[in-house]
Amino acid sequence: MGFKLPLLLLLLCIISLSLTSSAAYRSKKGKVYKPCKELVLFFHDVIYNGKNAHNATATIIGGAAGSNRTILTSPYHFGNIVAFDDPITLDNNFHGKPVGRAQGLYLYDKLDTFGAWLGFSFLLNSTQHKGTINFIGADPLMEKTRDISVVGGTGDFFMARGVATVSTDSFEGDVYFRLRVDIKLYECW
Repeated sequence: MGFKLPLLLLLLCIISLSLTSSAAYRSKKGKVYKPCKELVLFFHDVIYNGKNAHNATATIIGGAAGSNRTILTSPYHFGNIVAFDDPITLDNNFHGKPVGRAQGLYLYDKLDTFGAWLGFSFLLNSTQHKGTINFIGADPLMEKTRDISVVGGTGDFFMARGVATVSTDSFEGDVYFRLRVDIKLYECW
């Protein structure tokens, strides 16, 4: 009988925490910030491997001296720099109608595991959204989800600030990957 009150209080705490929006950001001082705009988009990256020029959307533009520009270096692609111009879709269908392009670069920057640094923009041109969203940050590829900073934008996303939670939705060897990008903007103009 004596343990029911602490158990009840614990359950009430869990319920109250679950009622707080998972999309909210809580500062160290306890202030809760809710996003002013949210989007979920997918981008599809097909790296040129010397045989797939007809559908490649990315290419290796840099690497160690003497490296092959059609094969990522082993074991963790360290030093490779890839430029991309990938289609963005609303779902995970590579052949779905694009709502824009993801353009930029990533460079593999870890010696002991897969990791990259990203700098890119989403150029959106659909009936729902027009403008750019700019991203920059580290991408520890072995993590299930990774947060990338949203550092600005234009058009519908003028001066946007926020975070994009990135997850690898699919990959096929070193040639294709699809990222799910869950964008939460906390500064909207």
